[in-house]
Order: sequence, then C-alpha cells, then structure tokens
Amino acid sequence: MSCGHRELLSGAKLSLRVADRMSYIDLCFAWLASTTSHVVACMLASKLAVGCNLPASHDVACCWRQASHVVACMLAKWLASLPRVVACLQACYAACHVHVVDWVPFLLACFFGSSISSLAYVESKHIPPLHSQICKSSSGVFAGTLVLMSLVGGTDMALKSQLIGYVAGMAINFEHFNAQSFCFEFPDRCKYEPMVSMSFSCSYLLGFLTSSRSRIRLFSTLNLSTPSTLSQYASWLKDCKTVFTTRQLHQQIISLGLLHSPPCLSVTSQSSSPSLGVGIVAAYFACGALTDALTLLERLSPSPVLWWNLLIRQYVKEGHLDHALILCRCMQRVGTRPDHYTFPFALKACGELPSYRRGIVLHAVVCRNGFESNVFICNSMVAMYSHCGALDEASHVFKEILSRGIDDVTSWNSMIAAHVKSSNPQLALELFSEMSQKASNIESLGRSDVISLVNILPACASLRALSQAREIHGYAIRTCLFVDIFVGNALIDVYAKCGMMGDAFKVFNSMEIKDVVSWNAMVTGYSQNGDFDHALELFKKMTKENIALNVVTWSAVISGYAQRGHGHEALEVFRQMQFSGSEPNAVTIISLLSACASVGAISQGMETHAYSLRKCLLTWDNSYCDGEDLMVQNALIDLYSKCKNFKLARSLFDSIPLNERTVVTWTVMIGGYTQHGDANDALGLFSQMLLQSHSVPNVFTISCALMASARLSALRLGKQIHAYVIRNSVQGTMLFVANCLIDMYSKCGDVDAAQTVFNVILDKNFVSWTSLMTCYGMHGYGKSTLHLFEEMQKAGFVPDGITFLVVLYACSHSGMVDEGLEYFDNMSKKYGVAAKAEHYACVIDLLARAGRLEEAWEMIKTMPMEPTSVVWVALLSACRIHSNVELGEYALHKLLEIEPGNDGAYTLLSNIYANAGRWKDVASIRSLMKKQGVKKRPGCSWIQEKKGTVSFFVGDRSHLRSKEIYELLASLIERIKALGYVPQTDFALHDVDDEERSNLLSEHSEKLAVAYGILTTSPGTPIRITKNLRICGDCHTAITFISMIVDHEIILRDSSRFHHFEKGSCSCGGFW
Repeated sequence: MSCGHRELLSGAKLSLRVADRMSYIDLCFAWLASTTSHVVACMLASKLAVGCNLPASHDVACCWRQASHVVACMLAKWLASLPRVVACLQACYAACHVHVVDWVPFLLACFFGSSISSLAYVESKHIPPLHSQICKSSSGVFAGTLVLMSLVGGTDMALKSQLIGYVAGMAINFEHFNAQSFCFEFPDRCKYEPMVSMSFSCSYLLGFLTSSRSRIRLFSTLNLSTPSTLSQYASWLKDCKTVFTTRQLHQQIISLGLLHSPPCLSVTSQSSSPSLGVGIVAAYFACGALTDALTLLERLSPSPVLWWNLLIRQYVKEGHLDHALILCRCMQRVGTRPDHYTFPFALKACGELPSYRRGIVLHAVVCRNGFESNVFICNSMVAMYSHCGALDEASHVFKEILSRGIDDVTSWNSMIAAHVKSSNPQLALELFSEMSQKASNIESLGRSDVISLVNILPACASLRALSQAREIHGYAIRTCLFVDIFVGNALIDVYAKCGMMGDAFKVFNSMEIKDVVSWNAMVTGYSQNGDFDHALELFKKMTKENIALNVVTWSAVISGYAQRGHGHEALEVFRQMQFSGSEPNAVTIISLLSACASVGAISQGMETHAYSLRKCLLTWDNSYCDGEDLMVQNALIDLYSKCKNFKLARSLFDSIPLNERTVVTWTVMIGGYTQHGDANDALGLFSQMLLQSHSVPNVFTISCALMASARLSALRLGKQIHAYVIRNSVQGTMLFVANCLIDMYSKCGDVDAAQTVFNVILDKNFVSWTSLMTCYGMHGYGKSTLHLFEEMQKAGFVPDGITFLVVLYACSHSGMVDEGLEYFDNMSKKYGVAAKAEHYACVIDLLARAGRLEEAWEMIKTMPMEPTSVVWVALLSACRIHSNVELGEYALHKLLEIEPGNDGAYTLLSNIYANAGRWKDVASIRSLMKKQGVKKRPGCSWIQEKKGTVSFFVGDRSHLRSKEIYELLASLIERIKALGYVPQTDFALHDVDDEERSNLLSEHSEKLAVAYGILTTSPGTPIRITKNLRICGDCHTAITFISMIVDHEIILRDSSRFHHFEKGSCSCGGFW
C-alpha cells in the first residue's frame, strides 16, 4: 500500500459532518475497488463501521446499506477472504442501527462464497432459522435461494422487492444463473416488478452488470411498459450523442422490459411502429458503435432489413469486407430476408477482397431471391466479376441485361470499366463506340455521361490512342462536360501518357477549378516524360500557393530525381515529406529505393528498408505477399544487387515463396547477377525459373539471360535461349530480343549468326544498325562497319554520337587511320554532332596504335575538355607497343591522378620498362604497387563446354587432365619453334634465366586454354576462348603459329577485342 493511502486511513477525522463522511466513504470505496490487499480492505471497513458512529437517519441508513453492499460484494468477489468479510460486517452491524434488509449483503457474502458455518451469527439476530435447511446443501447459491424463500414469506413488499433485486444483481455479478432463474420464477412476481427493476438499474450503475448476451436475454424477460415511459425513452434515444449514454439507456430499457415494445401503444400503430430495440440500434449506429448495434440486432425478432443494410454498407465503407459478408449470412440465419439494397454492397465487398468464390455464392442467392433482373444489382455483379478477374462471367451478366431490353448507360459503363481494369483497353474502346451508337439518348444522361468519359479515357491512355482521345475531348467540349473536374483530370492524364505535355498543359490552364489531382497529373506527366525541370517548377509553385501536397505529389518528385540519378536530392525531398506529415506509400518507397540504388547509397537504402518494415509497408513474414508488398521486395532486391550485396539480395529473393514470385521478381534478381555479379549465377537462376516457376520469362528476362551469356562468351547457352525464344514465341517486342541476340552472338564470336539475325529483322531500328556495326568493329572488320554505316544512312537513319563512336572504334581496331580522321572531322562539320571525350579517346587510340604518338600527344593537348582515364590508357598502351618510355611515364602519372588503383596502368609501364631493359624500374614499379596496396589481377582464361565453364590461371595444374594439357602444349611449342616462333621473354620475369622465362611463358592461361580446346574439341570445330585481361604479345604470336598446324579456328576474346586466329594470321592485323 502506498504512503498516500496509509495517510488517508490513519489521518481520517471521524468527527466529520455527515455529508463529509459520505464523501469520505465514497472516496474510500473508490480506492477500495482498485486494491488487492484484503487486510487494508478489512481495516477500512472496520474504521467506517465502528469509528463513524453514523446516526440512524433515513439518508445515512440508505447510504450505509449501499456502502455495506459494495464492501461485501467487492470483498467476496475480488479478495476471496470470507472470514475477514464476516468479521468486518459483524463489526459494522454491531455499531449501527440496522434494518433487517441490511443483513442481505452479509447473507449473500456467505452464500455465494459457500461459507455455511458463518450463518450461526445470522440466527442469533432473529433472522428466520435456516440452519437445518442450509446443512442439507453444499451449494451456497442454493442456500441463498432457501433464505430468500423464507424471507419472502412475509408481507413487506418493499423488503421482498429489494431482496429479489439484491440477489439478482449479485447472482448476475457472480454468474450464478440458477439464482437468476429463481428471481424471475417466484410466485406473484408481477407485484414487485417496479422495485425489482429499480434494483436492477442500481446494480447496473454500480458496475455489477455487463453487456453480455445472456444477461440481456435475462432482463428482456421483464415486460414492464407504460405509454409515458415508452415515448420518453424513444425521445432520449434520438438525443443520444455518445456510446456511454446509449448503453445506459439500453440497460434501463432492458431492466424495464421495454426492448421489444413500440414507442407508441395505440392499437392502430402498435403493429407497424418499430420497437425501442430498433431505436437503440439506430442510436448505436449514429454513435459509430457497430458491434453494439449488431449484438442487439441479432436479438431482435423480427429484425428490420433496413438496419442490416446500413450495417453492411458501413462495414464496406470502413473496409471491413469480411465482416460485411458475414453480416449478410447472419441476417439470413436469423430469418431476415435480404432485399435489393442488400446485394450491391455485399457484391462490392466480394469484388474489393476479391473473392470470386463468395461472389458466385452471392450470385446464386440473388437468383434465388428473384433479383436477377434488377439493373442495379446486375451492374454490381459486373463490377464484382471484373474485380475478381472473371471477365467472361461479367460479359455474360452484361449480355443478359441487354437481352432483357435494358439499355442502361450504367451497365455500359460497368462493362467498359471492367475491360479497362482487365487490361483490355481495345475492347473498352470498341464497347464505347457501340454504346455511343445504341444509346441515342446518352447526351441527356448528364452525370452518367461524365462517368463514361472518365472510364474510357484511361483506355486511350493505355493504347496511346491520341486520335481517339482528341475525339473524346471534342465531344466533352460540345456537350459542356469539359467543365467537370474529373473529365479535365482524365484528359490531362491521357495527354501526358501520350507524351503530349503541351496539350496537357492547355487543358490544365483552361480548367476553371483545379484540385490536387490536377496538379499531381501535371507533375507526374512532366516527370514521366523526362521534363523534370517543369515538374520541379510546378512542385515549387504548389508549395508557394499553399496547395496541399499529398503522397502522389511527393512520390512524383522523388521518382523524377531517381530517374535522373539524383539520389541524394530524392532523399532530401523524402525528408521534407516526413516533416510535412505526409505518410509515404509503396510507390514512394519504391522510388526512394531506386534513388538509393542510382547512387549506391546502401546505408540509406537499408534505413528505407527498416522504415518500410516499421510502417507496415513491408511484412515481416513473407509467407504471403500482396501486390504492393512484392513490389517493395523487388525494389529492395534491385537495390542490394546494384550495391553488390548479393547475399542480402538473394536472401530476400529466397524468402519470397515460389508461387508468389512474379516475372519481375525473377528478372530483377537475374538482371542483378548479370550486370553486377556472377553471370553464371544469372544463367543458373534463369534455368531454375524455366524448370520450377509458373512465371513465364518476358523480353526483359530474356535480355538479361542473353547478356549473361554474352559476358561469359557462352555461345551454346545463348543458342539455347535463342531456341527458347523461337519455340515459345516470346515476341512481345521481338525487335528488342533480336537486338539482344545480335549483341550476344557478337560477344560470343559468331559474326555470321549476328549477321543472320540482323537480316531477318524487318523493322530495323537505330539499335539494330548500331549493334551490328559494333560487332564488326570488335572483330576487326572495319570496312564492313563503314559499309553498314552508309547503308544505315540510306535507310533514313541519322547518325548520332554513339554511331560515330562505333565507327571510330572500328577504324582504330582495323588500322584505318585516314578514314577514322575523316569521319571525326565530318562528325561536327557535316552531321552537327559535337565531339565528346569518348570520341577524342578513340581518335587518340587510332593515332597511337599506328605509331603516330606525336599527333596523338598534340590532340590531347588541344582537347576542349580534360582528358579522361580512357585517353591516358590509350596513350600508355601505344607507348608500350612503340617503346616510348618518357611519354609512357607521363601518361602513367596523369592516369594515376584519376584512377590511383588502376593495376593495368602499373602493368603497362612495367612492360615498357621491361622492353627497354630497365629492370630496376620494373622492380620499383612492383614495389610502388605493393606500397600503394594495388594488386595485379591474375590472368584468367576460360572455355565453354557442354558440362559448363573450364577456367585456367597462370601455371594452373588443378585440372584433372593437366598432365595431358601440359604435354600437348610442350609438343605444340616445339613444333612452332621449328616454324620460326621465338618466345618473347620480355613478357616474363626478369630475375630468372632465359630458359626459365620461356617455361613461364608457356604457362600463361590462354596457352593452357588453347591446349585444352585442341585436346577436347573435334577437328574443324572452332575453339572459343575468353580472357579477362588483354592478351600478351608472346601468347598472340604463339597462338598465331599454332593456328598454322591445327585444324581449328581459334577465336579469342580479350578485354579489348576479338582475335580470330586461322592459318597463321589474326583478324586484328596487329592492331590490338
């Protein structure tokens, strides 16, 4: 017990006035209700009883009776200490003048607690002897019943009524229903009903009753009614403003037995007037206490269908769709027949869930009740089936409406909306055209016509049907429907999605009334069409004019920043959004994650991940993923993949159940592996998708798989994917797939296959021409590139900066110096294309490869922009070829300023020093690399075979057939030496003798791969090898000689280009 409570008890002045004592009693009782200490409770009761010495006045006696009742009940129920209760009450009764009725709490405390031994004290106080009767029973409740039976034998009606009320209240409080039944079944009950009802009301106000159905059923057995009471309660119910007041009136009506009584008792109106129970339902409904209303409505018989309909509608409005459908079943179970107002809301609940199964059941109930011809209900069924994706059933219901000769525009609108929602915009347009022809009176339908336009304009937006959108726009102006804000917003949206932001802005400016949707449509339109500056300008204008920004506005701006790669600005806008009080939705989170991915901000991305979990925008348990939840998961996988945290990305991917993964989920994970991770994992996941998933790969999935094949030079896998495309007609955007196939075949070394794919494309686009030109350039076919460049112009395509970059690259790798310089000169003069750093890098590489280092150096000095790392790498590579040490040193110095960790730069300068015999400088370069923490990437070459990829490193002997590989390679080296091959030992370590250097050169990874290819490939079959670094000069020479003595074309792809070795020559012509 707290110190405050101790002071309250010990410092109480017992000589207070009666009124003060009453306040003191109330205070102590209030505190007593919250205590759990029976010692304190008994001490309080004794102090009140003995110390107060209350006079036996009527008011004080009534107060004491109430007080003693409360003490007994609370102690008996909560403290479970009957001996102390009995002792306490004995002290109370000894100190006060009590009436016989004041013994009732004591009796009840004994009886309901089964404390039979304490009844001897009762007998000594002249209560009718009961000892012999009580001893026959072991039940305190039954004993209490016997006591009452003997007490009611007297003639005091007030005493009898109060006793019955006390027992009923206590029995209900302790849930002793046998005592309840006794109270309502004793003889001559009707004589005492007013006093009994009053006792019940007092018991309720004291908190001894709850609103359980059993007690409501008990009290409703009373049937006490007077005209004045009924009308008064009906008036009070209409004035109820709070749930508490309604519940109080509800209890009083129950206690008086008026629940089923009509507010008017006249003979003419009694049968048709609603009962007070209906008035209580209305009061609960008005206060928003739907559960209380439903609880009572189930007990009313008959229950009005109106209130069932209102409850169902309210539940649907508040989003409690399952509860609404349960109510629909409940009303039928209790015998209330649904009417034509019931089904539309129930069907709407089925559609919004969506629940096709329950929708079919409701359809059957509609037919059974004879409402299948009701237009309103039929329109609701069309909408329900469309929301459930059952377009065939929706069309069937619509056709039935038309077959009955009903040509209602609402039905047409429902079907048009169904087609739009089901992604059939073309059918929606056709239906709208048919509706316009059949419904000749459509212009007189006003608001319905507005709904028609608002329904059909999104279909135009989906199809990018600009001409139809303009026709509808004209129709809206002619019929004066354009003034409707919904039509204006829909027109802005359709023009924005068609890329006509000028027209969208005209509509926006001509609208007399604009809402936040209008502004959002413009901001989103500008952002999606790449004109983010105008979007940002409108956003700032909204802020300046105090237009309420909602989540759509914020999301559009965040998405615009994310699309432009300005992730930090997007994060700042999100912070402003949080400060404004707007709650983000799934679209906001997806845009924010995209912004984080664009700048590699994994920390902020993980914070966004945690935020989405905290705000329940993402579930902790992935056993079930809804649409928005899965979209957020996909964005998270994309974020972690782009930040190269594949452990976390794959963990998220694996946590999504297999049947919940969509094609987007698979594509994001496969694309992440392809672009930022291990291409082998990408192809493995693609195979898993084909074998295990119900999702069918789309063009984006196919493109990712083809890119992975291209990275690995896995021609066999690429051909398998090509075959899958042909077999399964993945031609959603065949041109897109065809362009990816050209790129894949090009990077896998099959130029003929790339040319074949290009030839079968009928509607070639700019990417198609550029892809094949790149293919020719990579393989050293410079003349073919220039020929294709001319053919592209004849086909009507105007070359841009990317085209010229491809042309200059081809000229550089084919030794076509003069042609390259001519195209570079014409690029700006003839075609108006400004040269960028990439173009200068290609020209410098072109000059440097040809040995024209001075011209290359002069061009670097005259560049209008700072040279990039590509420029210095090109110059450094040429210095290695032409042994220009001084210029090479300068190029390395400039390169390391830009990329201090570039290991290739150190290697190139080291080779330059080695060629010049400056071994001390070679050693210093290696020392510098060690000091700077730069590690040279180990050379790795791999070859694809049926069982997978076989990789080789320098001096690799891990392969099971390594003995055979080295023996074959030694034999090949001996044979080509006889043809004139001399090992270029300057590509080996300087601190060993020449013989050891020669042996070390023979262990290079590309030579091992060539030997393995010859060993495992049948004669006449090309050997395809890929290396992660540029091929060294000795290996290039050796493989050229090897191609003279073997019956294979050796196609080697290094980090720079392709080399086709055949019959002693290479396609690079020495320009590599």
